[in-house]
Amino acid sequence: VLAAAGFALAAAGAFAWWSQPTGAVSADPGTPSQHAPVTGTTAAPDMAKPVPGAPERVRIPALHVDAAVLPVHAPDRTLVPPSDPATLGWWADGAKPGAATGSALIAGHTVHTGGGALDDLEDLRPGDRIAVRTDRGRLAYEVRDVRVYRKGRIADQARRLFSQEVPGRLVVLTCEDWDGERYLSNVVVTASPTG
Repeated sequence: VLAAAGFALAAAGAFAWWSQPTGAVSADPGTPSQHAPVTGTTAAPDMAKPVPGAPERVRIPALHVDAAVLPVHAPDRTLVPPSDPATLGWWADGAKPGAATGSALIAGHTVHTGGGALDDLEDLRPGDRIAVRTDRGRLAYEVRDVRVYRKGRIADQARRLFSQEVPGRLVVLTCEDWDGERYLSNVVVTASPTG
């Protein structure tokens, strides 16, 4: 569906979502139970499963990015981020961060003179962290891949890059390669959830 998101983008970012443990499971000390833990042991913590949510903020420590996120759409199959280059856009018709399936797409404008949240997105490296705060909690991601695609090539690769049928992941993108008049490429960062 985003195959022609020919990306009139100018900056985008990647995030990390940290899931929170719900704490140890224990029986009520005043209630006998056949299944109470054996004396001297404790039950294993029950790790909370990620809950999909609309992103509100993205933090990319390696780039010193801490940016608000607003929902955006792709009219005419072109994703248009918020006009404020310090604010990122989340494609609200795709996956939510934390979803078990699909690419949660976050994009932003790059400003060749500086001031865009994702101006340095191409400097991320595999292993860098991205944190996403959603309306349902916090999520942590780890960067897996950073690639620069020429505008024509990103359109050819869009079905794969922005797939909604892959295991849940975060995709952050922005524009790159200012030639004095326009951006010739896009930076695409793919990140996987961490637990």
